[in-house]
Amino acid sequence: MGESSPDGEHTPELFRNVDGETLRRQVLEIISDVLADSDPQKAWAREQLLDLLATHMDDPEQALLHHLISTRNVPKSAAEDPGKDSPDAEAAAGKRMLLTAFQPIRQLPGGEVVGVEALARFVSHEGTSADVWFRGAAAMGLGPDLEIAALHLALSAAGEIPHRLFASFNLSPTACADPRVQALMLGGTVDPDRMVIEIMGDLADRELSGLAAVLSPLRQHGVRLAVDGSGPAATSAKQILHLLPDIIKVDRDFLAGAVAPGNGPGTAPFVFALAEQTGATLSAEGIESREELAAVVKLGITRGQGYLLGRPSVDPRDWAAWTGEADPLGERRLDFPG
Repeated sequence: MGESSPDGEHTPELFRNVDGETLRRQVLEIISDVLADSDPQKAWAREQLLDLLATHMDDPEQALLHHLISTRNVPKSAAEDPGKDSPDAEAAAGKRMLLTAFQPIRQLPGGEVVGVEALARFVSHEGTSADVWFRGAAAMGLGPDLEIAALHLALSAAGEIPHRLFASFNLSPTACADPRVQALMLGGTVDPDRMVIEIMGDLADRELSGLAAVLSPLRQHGVRLAVDGSGPAATSAKQILHLLPDIIKVDRDFLAGAVAPGNGPGTAPFVFALAEQTGATLSAEGIESREELAAVVKLGITRGQGYLLGRPSVDPRDWAAWTGEADPLGERRLDFPG
């Protein structure tokens, strides 16, 4: 689920074009945090970063990236065993390579922002998308660890979004079973009834009962559940009826069929039938054109997200602006059908 940042070959251009100057600002904040750390054992890190900044005077992104990459392989202290890896340094580097972006989810047809989806963004000089990072981590058996690191960061960031908005977090069935997920979601500053877990990736029938069981305590506290109702990772009708999700999401494959000439509610009738049977809200993602928006509204889908309705942002100033003002789209106002 969600949207990945496009690939790019040059980091500064990627930073500015994808998420604007806000990423540059966050990079500078990270650099300031490193340099402000007075821990004597981290003096080597401060000296290394200062040297890199001097080398890349006009390119703080590259300086930070080189620092992060080398930090993963530096011993905890220059005075300690140089052959010993540093879990603390590696963890710190990982946190600084990972950012949280939020994308607004709007009520349709009115356009008011009602929630956000948390999307992981990685500081990478190759511009590699988040999906590639998560697939690579899963292939090495570290998938849940990376997902939980992203969840931890996203939950922290969610404390800065307006309190009336819900926040949706992507998790695989495997990660959901990790006890750290429940501890994070029930022990933070965001109320559980403002959280949504979006199940991502394939779900095997044999996992259904176990997944329902591990999600039960969270759902009893008010956490809602979202699943894919279309696309390559679609949850089957049997699985949806077993899990009884609160939200069923439809993707761009669904939208492509919905905007085709002559198509209407019969485009994917099973999705509408399942939503009615389970009481789930239908939500469309990947809305990028007015034609797609019009088709979604005509079909009676009541929530939507996509580049047309708001791009992901890492800037808390954008998150704060997603409030219930009379004209939620501001200067980018769209004429919502309805």
